[in-house]
Amino acid sequence: MSKVLATDLDGTLIPLQDKPENKADLVKLEEALKENSVTLTFVTGRHLASVQDAIERYALPKPNWVICDVGTSIYQRTDGGSFEIAQAYVDHLKGIVGEISTTKLREEFASLSSLRLQEEEKQGPFKLSFYCDAKRLHAVHDEVLQQLTHRRLPYSLISSVDPFTGDGLIDLLPTDVSKAHALQWWTDHAGMDNKQLVFCGDSGNDLAAMTAGYRTIVVGNASPELMETVHQHYESRMQVDRLYLAEKPATSGVLAGCRHFGLF
Repeated sequence: MSKVLATDLDGTLIPLQDKPENKADLVKLEEALKENSVTLTFVTGRHLASVQDAIERYALPKPNWVICDVGTSIYQRTDGGSFEIAQAYVDHLKGIVGEISTTKLREEFASLSSLRLQEEEKQGPFKLSFYCDAKRLHAVHDEVLQQLTHRRLPYSLISSVDPFTGDGLIDLLPTDVSKAHALQWWTDHAGMDNKQLVFCGDSGNDLAAMTAGYRTIVVGNASPELMETVHQHYESRMQVDRLYLAEKPATSGVLAGCRHFGLF
């Protein structure tokens, strides 16, 4: 049975600057993945160019698959090392949004003064992203949600605060699409069982994937609130054995969790 490690990048697989042991453990992790023929999948909010930049900058192991743009695009690494879009997933998302492209969506929200379009490279065929005042995030979230509902637009909304810049972030994605949705589509598409896969993350936008039925690693730098939420989820289902709350942060927590679950 093939083994799969699906991991978030920022705050999870990528070594933290103030934790030198993370870098050493990244080398150990890469060697163990190769030796044990583990399929590596990145699951991230970054766009593909940003993922490729992170691979170079942090000397990350090369993934077999990349789920990026908060679950709105999936790429497979070719034998030549380039990344190829999964067309079947593009078709799947087209089926959700129908005639309402992100271009039309942009027109719908052009008049909302509380929103500021993010840079072009952060937009995607199925993802429209804005900045907003982080202090007003909840109010802006409700404002956008009201417009989506009122206009019956086939999109849902994820709001968060950028931990690095403090900006409020608003992402509009096809209805019910998320990292978890994309990961489940990919698992089904690859003909795998959820039990073959270990998922690891560190923040709220990983929560849906953390509670989707995979064996789950929550790295040690995650908030106590997130750890408690995920723990309660598994406890209520009497599946605490499917959860590993790492004491070590980021990369080191990923490595410890992979050992715990017997990926290698």
